[in-house]
Amino acid sequence: MTSGRKALVPAALASALLLGCSSGTEAPGTPAPGTASSTPEAPAATTPAVPDPLAAAIGLPGEPSDIATGLDVPWGLAVLPDGTALVTLRDQARVVQVGPGVLTNVAADGPDGTVPDVSPGGEGGLLGIALSPQFATDQQVFLYQTARDDNRVVRYTYAQNRLTQATPIVTGIPKNSTHNGGRIAFGPDGKLYVGTGDAQDRPSAQDVNSLGGKILRVMPDGAVPADNPFAGSRTWSYGHRNPQGFGWDSTGRLIASEFGQDTWDELNVVRPGGNYGWPEAEGPGDGGGRFVAPVQTWATDDASPSGVAVTPDAVYVAALRGEKLWRVPLNPDGPTGTPDAYLDGRLGRLRTVEVGPDGSLWILTSNTFRGDSRPGDDRLVTVPLV
Repeated sequence: MTSGRKALVPAALASALLLGCSSGTEAPGTPAPGTASSTPEAPAATTPAVPDPLAAAIGLPGEPSDIATGLDVPWGLAVLPDGTALVTLRDQARVVQVGPGVLTNVAADGPDGTVPDVSPGGEGGLLGIALSPQFATDQQVFLYQTARDDNRVVRYTYAQNRLTQATPIVTGIPKNSTHNGGRIAFGPDGKLYVGTGDAQDRPSAQDVNSLGGKILRVMPDGAVPADNPFAGSRTWSYGHRNPQGFGWDSTGRLIASEFGQDTWDELNVVRPGGNYGWPEAEGPGDGGGRFVAPVQTWATDDASPSGVAVTPDAVYVAALRGEKLWRVPLNPDGPTGTPDAYLDGRLGRLRTVEVGPDGSLWILTSNTFRGDSRPGDDRLVTVPLV
């Protein structure tokens, strides 16, 4: 990708929402060589491109329009105060600044300006990105990246369109060709939440002392918060297969998406210290009270849920294999209505969704990896909430 490339900008399965969750995973696909029991991200399902005739009528997601095109395996998205966004390119180990009329490389200290110490491969590479809650004053950017021997979270300083002062704050997260997790986000409590996959080591998800198959919660310097549920441990919740998206509702509840194995994908409300069942449970049910049950499940063909964005009245879930944007109604007391699907097949695989600077949804597609790439893919699009 060259600096300065730009694009023109115009544009169901439901379960009762209980406070809980089980396990989850990406949709089924072909196991990696030598790992027959593991399931990587699935190839895109064949879904006809159909319009969303009810979107405008009922005040939900409207018509998408391009913000930028020609992105190579985009993964993470963080909106900057100036109304643009930083986007990670997983396989290029590069960060780009993207916005209406803007598409430029962000320099870093690796070869040819890439982010240093990133080793792309399989589902690993340069993944999640989050801005410090005090970004306006400290200019800190956090990246989840696959290194030679592990997955890790690294803190950078962002200034004059450059990432410098790389400081690893969490290291030793297990890595493999699949199930690397990768989503990071700061919660309303100012702590950093980190989604890690089981890295094809299923039992590790049940070990609170392992960093695999978890949602971790750390201070901005990587230290363990004193009020974490397990003394001295970064583990916030466990029993996860491969959590992929985070968001918080108006009551402070953490809502996370998770890839299932072969049957059920999940949306979970995450409790501190909660056990979400993997590898003993997948989908509906709580294992006789041992696990926290999911609040929403989908057949894996319908979802492969990745990024999550939470608005006051709904959770939006970007689906890879399902090639949809799921809208899950959200109420303060917990229960939801029936999820609705939008953008069905129109943009292909959807990796990330965030609330944009104008209140619209900003969505990254993922067709240059395990999808049917279309002219202009991959792209960042804006979808108004009309």
